[in-house]
Amino acid sequence: MTRDGSAPGPSRGIMQVRSEQAFLADEMQAARAGTWRFLARVLRAAPDADLLATLGALDGIDAAQGPVAMGWELLRRAALDSEERTVADEYFTLFIGVGRGELVPFGSWYLTGFLMEKPVALLRRDLARLGIEREPGVVESEDHAAALAETMAILIRNGDEIALAEQRAFFQTHLAPWMPRFFQDMQRAPAADFYRPVGFFGESVLTFETSLLDMPG
Repeated sequence: MTRDGSAPGPSRGIMQVRSEQAFLADEMQAARAGTWRFLARVLRAAPDADLLATLGALDGIDAAQGPVAMGWELLRRAALDSEERTVADEYFTLFIGVGRGELVPFGSWYLTGFLMEKPVALLRRDLARLGIEREPGVVESEDHAAALAETMAILIRNGDEIALAEQRAFFQTHLAPWMPRFFQDMQRAPAADFYRPVGFFGESVLTFETSLLDMPG
């Protein structure tokens, strides 16, 4: 996903940010955006060897700081025990499969039982209003879990232009009604190994975001 058609840059990943220095000065917002970008990455495709190595090298995590920190620690341990090919096979079984994977990572499916239903039309309306477009070459619809995670990162990284109320409305309308169940299903999926802690982490992030976005102000 990109905003106003801007192409992803090599160092910024998802989109250009006009006030990058001011954004990076706010560590909490940078951490939020980075967390959503990570979720988008592992939901879009299986992690490669470099990402597994990066996760495995994480240090200084205090799991006692809460579920999100515990999620990072579980991901670190899972990465140390995982190989690129094995995780790629797991991703295929979970999300693609022969005909269909064990999980269907689309909001419309969770909300209606079908793909490309009314929730997609409502999502496209809100994305257009926010100036966010699907990247060229992307075949999945905008309600894919990875696309929604990318969109949250975009909203956060453009907090100087997009008010917190807009983030709250988007999250509550397009993620909160279904994505917790998706991450819970991921934790219970028979094929899940590396993706079991991804599910725990994702659910923890949603709980944190719900609390944060519900704060007044």
